[in-house]
Parts: sequence; structure tokens; C-alpha cells
Amino acid sequence: MTTTDGASAGAGVVRVWDPMVRAFHWSLVAAFAIAWLSADEVQPVHEVAGYVVAGLIAFRLVWGMIGGRYARFSQFVKGPGSTLAYLRTMLRGAERRHIGHNPAGAAMIVALLLSLSGTALTGWLSADPARVAMLPAMPQIVTPAWADDDREEEGEEGALEDLHEVLANLTLLLVAFHVGGVLLSSLRHRENLVRAMVTGRKRAPGGDDIA
Repeated sequence: MTTTDGASAGAGVVRVWDPMVRAFHWSLVAAFAIAWLSADEVQPVHEVAGYVVAGLIAFRLVWGMIGGRYARFSQFVKGPGSTLAYLRTMLRGAERRHIGHNPAGAAMIVALLLSLSGTALTGWLSADPARVAMLPAMPQIVTPAWADDDREEEGEEGALEDLHEVLANLTLLLVAFHVGGVLLSSLRHRENLVRAMVTGRKRAPGGDDIA
């Protein structure tokens, strides 16, 4: 039996992550891992994984507007003030438990979506020189020392490849911080957040938890 707010009667759990959010999360983990491991080794696999990442991000942006309560950006994305206030309470070990994403986790999700989007875009552009022409002039990236169009084009391609690598490394760093935050929150609030992203369920709210 399930109550109207998604909690299972007598079980002390509440349904939080819908199947689409869970499928997106683990598919993105797999696609990024494959893209990372296949870079410079199996280029066709790397490119396909990149397209999968881009498609998943597009889906999440749409689902973040039309999905269930805890999937919507409007439910968990907070302003800088709220995020900083939450981080201060974390440093004191006094942060409140959130049933959905907490403000720090929400900020990390936004950062990951941005870095992954940039990684996918720069990878797509650098895969075909003709695509670079679709961009406006890039005076901040391309050095003005190139003497002819061919060398300038090579400079643009090289700059995009470098930027692609920087964004991929940034994403990997953000992933590490994300995993660390998940482990910390799991310990602080005595619940397995990894398992919650598999089952979709978390401990029902109680005390001063924020639902």
C-alpha cells in the first residue's frame, strides 16, 4: 500500500527518484566512463559515447521541466545564497537532511551538466574541421600569429581539442567531488544514497528533514 505522498505505509520509505531519473543517472555514468576510457584509443566508440552523453543531457533538461516533483530543477536548484548557507552548515556538521537533492548536490548537478555539455560540444566540433566554420571568430582561443588560413584552421582545431580535454578533466574532477559528497551525506544521515539511486526510495522524512 502506498500513501498519496509516495511513502509506503508501514515501511518507513518514500519514493523519490522516478525510473527516468535513475535510468538517466546510470546511463550517463556508463557513457562518460566509456568515453573517457576510449579516448585516443577507440575513436569510433569514443564518438558514439559522446553522442549518447549529449542525448542524455538533452533528455535531462527536458525532464527537469516536465518530470516528477524531485526530478524538476525548480524543486532542488537554489540560489548562491542558499547553497553557501548549506555549505556553512555542512562545515559545522549541522546540515539538515533533504529528501531530494540538497543545495550542494544541486549545484554539483548544474556544474556537471555544464561541463559535460561543453565537453560534448567541443568534441563534436573538433571531430570535423568543417564544423569549426559554424562558429563565430574565436580571437580569445586562436593565436593571431598564424600567417595563412590553413595554419589558422589548424590552430582552431588544436585549440578546440585542448579545450575538449580540459573540460573532460574538469568533469572527472567534478565527478570525484560528487562521489565524495554522496559518501559524506550517506554517512552523516545514515542512508545509502547509491542504493537510493538504484531503488528510487529513501527513508521517509522525519524530524527537521526537508521534503
